[in-house]
Amino acid sequence: MENKLYVGNLSYGTSESDLTTMFAKAGTVKSASIITDRDTGRSKGFGFVEMETAAEAQKAISMLNGTQLGDRTLTVNLARPREERSGGGGFGNRSGGRPRGHSSGGRY
Repeated sequence: MENKLYVGNLSYGTSESDLTTMFAKAGTVKSASIITDRDTGRSKGFGFVEMETAAEAQKAISMLNGTQLGDRTLTVNLARPREERSGGGGFGNRSGGRPRGHSSGGRY
């Protein structure tokens, strides 16, 4: 996993091909992906690049973190493992099922 990099602060027009070309300067790029919103398909402004080796990943961080791509300053660092989301559930209504605007006493 130490070969996978997080790339943040991407402009919304950046393509996976742009990432591949940029990171190829540091070594062999195994994959490049830009994360998109599932509803709109629009870029979320970050992505991931997987390099062939950990040494190439470190070289890419050294070369590209803090550099400009278009009008943005990139953030490049090792990707962290995805955190588990709590299943929590519910609808976010913490009023105990009571409609908003009603006090706890009296009748509806």
